[in-house]
Amino acid sequence: MTDAEKTRWFRQVSKSITARSLDSGANLQWLQEQMHPYLSITMREEADAIGSLAFQLPSLKTNKRLVLHDTDKTLILARLNRPGSLYNTLKLLREREISYSQFTHSYEAIPGVGEELELQRFDFDRKSAEEINAGETVKIPQRIQKEVRAVMKKRYPQYDFNRFEKELRLIWLNNEAYVRHSPARRVAQIIWLYHQAVAHGGVYLDVEKAEETHKYPEYRIMFAAGNPPQLDFLQQIMEVFQRLQIGITRSYSLTINNGLHPYFLGTFYVRGEGKQLLAKDGFLYNQLEHELFNTQILTTAGDTYQMVTRGQLDGVDAALINAFASFCHTSLGHNQPDRFDYQTVEECFTADPEMALKLVALFRLRFEPQLPERESNYNAELTIIERAISSYNTGHAYLDGIRKAVYRCCLLFVTHTLKTNFFVTEKHALVFRLHPGYLDELGSEFTDDLPPERPFRVTFFFARHGCGYHIGFSDIARGGWRTVMAKNREDFITSANTIFRENYVLAHTQHLKNKDIYEGGSKMVVALDAADLSDPEIVTRRLYKLQYGFIQAFLDIYVTENGHPRDPRVVDYYGEDEPIELGPDENMHDEMVELIAKISTKRGYLLGPGVISSKQFGINHKEFGVTSTGVITFADITLEQLGIDMRKDPYSVKITGGPGGDVAGNAMRLLLERGEQVQIRMILDGTGVLVDPQGADIAALKKVILQSDIDQYDADALHDGGMMLYRSSTRKEGLRELYRKVTKENGKLSEEWITVDEFYRLFNSLVFTVEADLFIPAGGRPETIHAGNWQQFLLADGTPSSRAIIEGANSFITPAARDELQKAGVIIMRDASANKCGVISSSYEIIANLLMNEKEFIADKQEYVNDVLDILEKRAADEARLIFRRKEEDSTLSYTDISAGLSGEINAHYARLFDYFQSRPELASKPLYRKALLAHLPRLLRETPRYRKRLSQLLQKYRAAILASEIASSLVYQEDLQADYEQQLNGHLQRHFS
Repeated sequence: MTDAEKTRWFRQVSKSITARSLDSGANLQWLQEQMHPYLSITMREEADAIGSLAFQLPSLKTNKRLVLHDTDKTLILARLNRPGSLYNTLKLLREREISYSQFTHSYEAIPGVGEELELQRFDFDRKSAEEINAGETVKIPQRIQKEVRAVMKKRYPQYDFNRFEKELRLIWLNNEAYVRHSPARRVAQIIWLYHQAVAHGGVYLDVEKAEETHKYPEYRIMFAAGNPPQLDFLQQIMEVFQRLQIGITRSYSLTINNGLHPYFLGTFYVRGEGKQLLAKDGFLYNQLEHELFNTQILTTAGDTYQMVTRGQLDGVDAALINAFASFCHTSLGHNQPDRFDYQTVEECFTADPEMALKLVALFRLRFEPQLPERESNYNAELTIIERAISSYNTGHAYLDGIRKAVYRCCLLFVTHTLKTNFFVTEKHALVFRLHPGYLDELGSEFTDDLPPERPFRVTFFFARHGCGYHIGFSDIARGGWRTVMAKNREDFITSANTIFRENYVLAHTQHLKNKDIYEGGSKMVVALDAADLSDPEIVTRRLYKLQYGFIQAFLDIYVTENGHPRDPRVVDYYGEDEPIELGPDENMHDEMVELIAKISTKRGYLLGPGVISSKQFGINHKEFGVTSTGVITFADITLEQLGIDMRKDPYSVKITGGPGGDVAGNAMRLLLERGEQVQIRMILDGTGVLVDPQGADIAALKKVILQSDIDQYDADALHDGGMMLYRSSTRKEGLRELYRKVTKENGKLSEEWITVDEFYRLFNSLVFTVEADLFIPAGGRPETIHAGNWQQFLLADGTPSSRAIIEGANSFITPAARDELQKAGVIIMRDASANKCGVISSSYEIIANLLMNEKEFIADKQEYVNDVLDILEKRAADEARLIFRRKEEDSTLSYTDISAGLSGEINAHYARLFDYFQSRPELASKPLYRKALLAHLPRLLRETPRYRKRLSQLLQKYRAAILASEIASSLVYQEDLQADYEQQLNGHLQRHFS
């Protein structure tokens, strides 16, 4: 380009600037007239951005978008109002956390462009829970407080004004500018929306006519969600509006944090066509409500959501299909993981939408409330689908075999579900209560890796970021709720592959363990997908969201009156009250335990706060060492068999589980209380391991027991030959990661750094090789000792490294490994016997909850706990001594087989007696039976008249269960079977031959 050409070019640019400058005033006037008046309020600090828009407005004819402001915390864009314009912007922002967003359309087309303007603003300044909780004292101007309060009194007189200052402060801490600059009416509206979301369990929708209309009548959609999906939630909401053809002309949304988790608070404005949304019993409102609430469940990842965005599915059906896929994967994959991985199972539904929708339609026929001619229509459709599945043929034999198995599994899911919350609109997760008979129909091909006994009920839960099961082996059932946290996608798939079998085995083990109480065994195991998260706070939010969603779903179907769900939207094919008791387990935090108890009470579940063992109204397992009481009682009696008195004689122990933990920590405390001559030669937990051939130093050990992990043990207290490995202490040398190792010889400590391979080879071997009289696995992953490695527990001469094992942790040793170790001479007291006292204690928490109020419990707590501890020691001692007696009677039986046999005997008696007392409820009030019922109770309840009288207030099902439990266990522990048989025989003879 020549100098002359350059000069002409710059003159053209100058003319363009001049023309734009001359037009800017007119463009600004157009913006003032054609944009909603709130623009000057919400953009009052963004005058430069609006000035830039006025200058560049005509260029939207050729540009996709104008960037008016772009910083780390704010993005302001202008673009033409076209279908999906905001949705497309949000797709570009899906990895950013939006704290505030607004968009608005012009009333008319841009002059010279012919299309309306759309102005978009996004702020990225979310506050964390820590920031809100640490928020300093704020001074909100009195003028603002007065104006907002006045508006709320006028518009929302039913609002609880005791919460006003707290909730206004909360909005201020999250977004001070919003409160400062917004009209009082807008601030009041946001406070009300947040208040309603909290009051309605975390989701809320309303539609009303907007008063502040300018040129055209508008209707306001208000939607709020507690603890929403983190990144792409607004995008998903806009997809719903777009799919339902609801034209949003402007919107304002805040995401705030209340100190626990975020809340999304959105207001969306529609013009004239929004009038039909005011009819809240109308089709469009119903559609919108279901779809918006369904955003809590429907993930935006995966092929089903793409089918939604393409219009092949609606969001509600897509969520159900995702639940189908999850159930089929978890039901088939545990036995054949390679053949039925999640992607393969999901593709069975997405590759054949017609079959998927047929299964959805059948499900709807079975459960849609108040459906006329349900049975005949359902049976006809069922016949059609059964034929379609049996004749399914695409010409690909292997693929067809997989699909037929998946579709058949899904069909069993539909036909065996007895009740579901699918038609409950305001749900946070899906739940399905199944008849367990589907397992037998599924066939041994998919179930031969499960214990042969079938459960009483199976409940499947599904949510946006996880799935899980509750499996119970009796009507009244009790067991813990654990959540497995998957930090990457592979972990989640692995957890989902095995979650059903793990749950089944744990519930079955729990049932064996629960033989001493009136509740049968159950377990709830949930897998949380946190693969896309790295921030611990956000992981915790998702954990709470999942657990909150699942307990609400649980209550949707299990809150009943006279046996039937209270919610008429739950169609029920079972028809009985179901008392299910949960307990805190892995990744169940105290805050959630207390919240679950409150929600259960509020929603009217028949157990009230007794649905879960809480810290406020319960027996803290760690504080009182209830599980370890049974473990050490078993250890005491087992050592007696080895000729060792743990109160007098020296002996040695090795333990897995941290000294700061419940079971391991209290086990060490109780061992030391019985006598400090014990040598604790190994303590291994997640942070490292202590090995000391002379036993850990007592004084140093006491400093960490029930206080901290083993990596906090003072290494200076090691004896010669002692060693510590630190899993929590690493360093890098180039690309190599090294772990710290400390040893002591000749009174001196030495430190070295070993490779990952060296560390884990040594760390993983110590459980097997350290010699001790007694091994107490009181922590660690299930199946640590299994059929492939049990021989490592034997020393070079073939003798075991420990003569006895007391299983404080569940399933630490597999059944096959137990058998082999016992053949090698090891005494094993299995988990279902040795650590049963934790669940017995929890059962007595529920009894206290049923017969005492909170004030009474707190007043008498120590006495009550002492009574329970006495019961625990007796129950543990009764079983331990009976196991050894039966071993003397028949040496061919293994200790673990005897334990399983005892559980089987007691549970069989219980089942028969429970049914009997259910059919004869009057027996519970007769003197002899009442004595048996009272015998089950702690002394405080048994001997205090006001508590004793309340027995008659118990549900009849509970009285039958307590009676059955007490009589069944006493029959076995007191070995009264022969006398019982003789009485039955005498009664028969008297009735028929006298």
